[in-house]
Amino acid sequence: MAYDVKWKTKETEEFVRAILLLESEEDCYRFFDDIFTVKEIQSIAQRLHVARLLSEKKTYVDIEKETNASTATISRVNRSLSYGADGYKLLLQRLEEAEK
Repeated sequence: MAYDVKWKTKETEEFVRAILLLESEEDCYRFFDDIFTVKEIQSIAQRLHVARLLSEKKTYVDIEKETNASTATISRVNRSLSYGADGYKLLLQRLEEAEK
């Protein structure tokens, strides 16, 4: 069964397809450098790191100290991990498998 995306549009479909066409880390760095601001990239990377730490059962205090993420960001990521579309979980699992 396909995932029902509420924000799906012609433009977002093209964006997702474009991401899937990136073939290397360098491709990602080049595309992300063109499309995102440095702050946007850092924020997205921070959220992924927060998700990893939450999945490792770290406390909000420890995560805040390690990542400098606000408690609001940590809470938002935690809510996504608990009630979201399992995107973080899927990616963290694949990252773990790739690191083995």
